[in-house]
Amino acid sequence: MNQVTASMAGNVWKVVVNEGDQVESGQDVVILESMKMEIPIAAETTGTVKELKVNEGDFVNEGDVIAVIE
Repeated sequence: MNQVTASMAGNVWKVVVNEGDQVESGQDVVILESMKMEIPIAAETTGTVKELKVNEGDFVNEGDVIAVIE
């Protein structure tokens, strides 16, 4: 299993995938909003989204787990 983590603190602006979706390495999982910028957070491996740990509007800190991919 691989965890997708936030690279910086911010609000979850948009969740791009759903649990059960197939994702490719480099594919966006969520888009964070921080300091009026949109920061895409991508999967680092190819696999299936097993669990999403955030919802749109949630606040995350750097290093927080956003999703689990297996």
